[in-house]
Amino acid sequence: MDQQRPFLYLSLVFLGFLIWSTWQQEHAPKPIPSANTSVQQSANGNNSVPSGSSVSVNGSDVIPSANNAATNAQAKQIHIKTDVLDMYISTVGGTIVQADLPTHPVSLEEQDKATRIIDREMKYAAQAGLIYRGSNGESSAPNHYTNFDTESTEYSLQDGQDTLQVPLTWSNGQGITVTKTFIFERGSFLVKQIQTVDNKTDQVWSGNEYLELTHKEHERSGSLLGGAIAYVGPAYYNNKYDKIDFDEIKDGELKDLNSSEINALPEEEKASRLIQGGWVAMLKHYFVSAWIPSKEETNTYYTRYNKSSDNYIIGVKSPVKDIQPGTSGSFDSQLYVGPTDQATLAEISEGLDLTVDYGIFAFVSKPIFWVMSFINRHIVSNWGWTIILLTMFIKLIFFYPSAVSYRSMAKMKKLGPKIKEISEKYKNDPQAKQKETMAFYRKEKINPLGGCLPMLIQMPVFMGLYWVLQESVELRQAPWILWYKDLSIKDPFFVLPIIMGASMFIQQKLNPPAVQDPMQQKIFTYLPVIFTVMFLFFPAGLVLYWVVNNILSIFQQWFINKKIIGDG
Repeated sequence: MDQQRPFLYLSLVFLGFLIWSTWQQEHAPKPIPSANTSVQQSANGNNSVPSGSSVSVNGSDVIPSANNAATNAQAKQIHIKTDVLDMYISTVGGTIVQADLPTHPVSLEEQDKATRIIDREMKYAAQAGLIYRGSNGESSAPNHYTNFDTESTEYSLQDGQDTLQVPLTWSNGQGITVTKTFIFERGSFLVKQIQTVDNKTDQVWSGNEYLELTHKEHERSGSLLGGAIAYVGPAYYNNKYDKIDFDEIKDGELKDLNSSEINALPEEEKASRLIQGGWVAMLKHYFVSAWIPSKEETNTYYTRYNKSSDNYIIGVKSPVKDIQPGTSGSFDSQLYVGPTDQATLAEISEGLDLTVDYGIFAFVSKPIFWVMSFINRHIVSNWGWTIILLTMFIKLIFFYPSAVSYRSMAKMKKLGPKIKEISEKYKNDPQAKQKETMAFYRKEKINPLGGCLPMLIQMPVFMGLYWVLQESVELRQAPWILWYKDLSIKDPFFVLPIIMGASMFIQQKLNPPAVQDPMQQKIFTYLPVIFTVMFLFFPAGLVLYWVVNNILSIFQQWFINKKIIGDG
C-alpha cells in the first residue's frame, strides 16, 4: 500500500510534464511575417477568397465563382476605424479582407501592434453575396466577386459618434439595385450587415443570401496530451455545436451540415424540424469570427474546399425571399470579429460561447471560470486576487476530507517508530511485513493512502484551472501585482515557482515518511526540486494557485500535527 503513494506523485509529475509540453508548443515564438504584407498587395482580397467553378448548395442554388478578372483591377480598399476595430473591406464583393483589434495587443512587449483576426496571409476572409434563382443570375444579384461602388475609402468613428455606416452599392442597369451596408457601433466587435434589394423591374426578384468564412489550412503541431493545443479552424452551431477539421473539408465536395437525421426526412417534414438561427465561425486561440444570420429564419449550413486556391470554406445560406416589383427587401446578418469573451458571446447568439473550448476538462473548467468571474465582478476586480480567493474557496469546500487525510498522516508520524519496528522485524519476509503492517493500520484506524487524498483532489482542479488560463481571453494579459503583468504566461523572475518548491519541502517535513525503501525516499526528497523546475515555465496564475493551496495546507497540517502529536 505504501508503494501506491510514490506512484501517484510520479503520475502527477508526468502529468505536469505533459502540461508543460503543451504549454511550450502553444506559446512557441510565432514565425515573423514577411514585410510585404500591406493590405494593398491584393486589392480584392484575391488571396482570401475562393475561385473556381460554381458550386451547388442542396442541388439548387449556386454560389458564384470569379468570372471577370478585369474586375480585380477596379477594386478599392475601404478603411474603417472604430474604437475597437481597424478593418479593410474590398469593393470587390464587399469582402472583409483584414480586421485588427487595437484594444488587444499581440503581446505586452508589442503594445502598439494589434492582434489580427481576419488575415490576408492566412487567406482568411469574411465574404457574402446574393444568389438569384431566376435566369441571368449573376446580372441580377451581386456576389463576392462583383464590384461595388463606394462614396469614400476612409471611414472613422468620431468622438461623440455612437454608430458608423459604410454603404456599398451595385446596380445591374436594368432596375435592380443592391445596397450592402455595414453598421459599426462604439465599443462593439459586432458588425451588422444589411443587403437591401431594390426591385424596380416588372418581375418578382427571388433569391437568397449566403455568408462565408474562408481560411487556408492551419498546420497544428501535435501534443502529448492528444490534441490539447488550442483549436484553429471552422465550427458551426445548428441545434448543436461542432468543430470541423480542415481534413474533413478537403475532399472538395460541398457538405450539408444540417443534421443527418433531419436530412433523411421527407421535404414536407424537414421544415418543421430545422431550427432557426445558428451561426458559422472560424476559431483561433482567444479570438473568433462568426457570421450570424437572422435568428427568425431557417438556414442551411455547408462546407466546401476550393482546390485552385487551396481554401477551406464554411458557410450559411438563408431561405429564399421574394421581392415584388416596385418594392424592396433586405437580408440582415451580423459578423462578430473579436475576443472569445464568454458573457458577450452568450448574449449575441445561442451557443456562441461554446467557442471557448476547455476540452475534456470542461466539466471542471466551466464551474471554475464561473466562480472566478463572479469573484472578479463583485469582489476584487483583479484576476490575481481572484485566483487567491478561488483557492481559499476550494480549500474551504474540501476542508473536511483534507483534515481527515492530515489526521491520518499525523497518526502515521506519531506511530512511525512502531511501523519501523515491524519493518525491521520482518525485513527478510516482505509478505509477512506487509501483512503485519496492514494489521497494525487497521488496529490504529489509519488509512495509509490518506495522504494521497489532497493531491487527488487537486489534480482535476489543477487541470481545470490550467485550461481556464489557457483558453479564457478574460485572463489573457491579466495583471496582478508588481511584475506580474500577465498571469497566463510564466513568472518572469521565477519567484512563485521557487516559493512553491519551498512550500513543498515544508510539507514533506510535516508528513511522515511515506515509504521505508531508501530509493523511494530519495525520489520524495527530490520531488520539490523536480516540481520547481517544471513549474518555472507554467502560467504564473497556475503557480499562484498551487502556492496558495500549499501554504493553506501547511497551516492546516501544522495545526493538526500539533493537536495530535504535540509538535511545534
